[in-house]
Order: sequence, then structure tokens, then C-alpha cells
Amino acid sequence: MYNTSLYQFLDLFHYGIDKAAKSQRVEERVENIIQTLTYKVYRYINRGLFEADKVTFKMVMCLKIMVKAG
Repeated sequence: MYNTSLYQFLDLFHYGIDKAAKSQRVEERVENIIQTLTYKVYRYINRGLFEADKVTFKMVMCLKIMVKAG
């Protein structure tokens, strides 16, 4: 039922790159982009969900972030 297009994601991706805090260190810059993009995608997707699905989406997003963080 929920679908996003590649073009929508690319718009969010370019926004994340443009708006992320700049840094001279590559590792720090990549981390800034990941954080900015994660938040932007979260807000974008959450805005379009039915209320009943928002809690599930938040839980899945949180668990995925926790798994990646170790």
C-alpha cells in the first residue's frame, strides 16, 4: 500500500547531502549525512502514514538504528 519512488528518495538524498553539516574529515561528513538523511526520511515517511501504522514504523526504524549501532 505504501510506496515511494526512486525520484522521491533521490530528492531526499540530495537534500540530506546539501543540508548536512560540513566537515573536512570524510568519516565525520558521512556520519553527518547519514544522520540528516535518516531524520529527513523518517519525517517524510511518517507524515504520509496512517495513524495506526505510525507506531509500528517508529519501532521498526528505532530497532534498525539500534541494530546498526551495535
